[in-house]
Amino acid sequence: MSFRLKDVPLLSRSTIDRAEHVRLDPEALREGWGKAKILRVDRRGKVRVEGTELVLDTAASVADGPGEAAVFLGVVDGSHLWAVRVAELDGTLKDLRGLGGVDDFTAELLSTAYALLNWHDRAAFHGGDGTVTALARGGWSRLTAAGEEEFPRIDPAVICLVHDGADRVLLARQQSWPETMFSLLAGFVEVGESLERCVEREVLEEVGVELRDIHYLGSQPWPFPRSLMVGFAAIGNPEQELVFSDGEIAEAHWFTRAEVRAALGAGDWTATQSGARLLVPGSISIARSIIESWAEA
Repeated sequence: MSFRLKDVPLLSRSTIDRAEHVRLDPEALREGWGKAKILRVDRRGKVRVEGTELVLDTAASVADGPGEAAVFLGVVDGSHLWAVRVAELDGTLKDLRGLGGVDDFTAELLSTAYALLNWHDRAAFHGGDGTVTALARGGWSRLTAAGEEEFPRIDPAVICLVHDGADRVLLARQQSWPETMFSLLAGFVEVGESLERCVEREVLEEVGVELRDIHYLGSQPWPFPRSLMVGFAAIGNPEQELVFSDGEIAEAHWFTRAEVRAALGAGDWTATQSGARLLVPGSISIARSIIESWAEA
């Protein structure tokens, strides 16, 4: 049985014009600042909300200009959007995971802001010679004193739904997760490795299952801190012994489609279901999109 994603994953939906031509024009960035909106993000990744809405401040109320801290996210309805890291925020604070059912704009705004700010937090010095770097292109690159340019780092990772070709799917629980929380198998791509080979290796290392019929489903940014999740499905043999050789997985089980549908109906990892055997990831994760698509196929 093969299937496709029924919807574009939440964090992959695009509503913001990234306006690369504006990034390259310092004068345009300065001119747009007066009418721009800015998202303030604290050190824990939390932002101010009122009800279910993000609070976007006027950029001019935060600073006289972009400076060396704010990052340009794009343009919406003719206004520039920026984000900046701050030490503390007052009011009602939530992060992307805690917001619940977010709209496409909020999802893209937060995921892009998180990834860029997380990179800048770690990129103040050049990795080769240790010299200080400065923000450039509205925050989409950094420059050394010698003019060498570096761009935001992205860490590719694969995530795979392993099924038996019929009515069962293999879900796993990491050592640090509560006993009812299960998800798909995933791992980072290694140097010199294709995405498909990474899928084979990670599943074999984590649960000892050999795969066939690996096929691509879709991808999603995952800004924790700056990953790109590349989704796959593959067929495994449920009769093969599960072996947890790399120490990451505490347990894994083959669940039926009926069990997965019941778990989807119960909510997600934030649900408190007494006696529940299985809870699955929330709506912002591509894991949820893949599991839903398989369950409805």
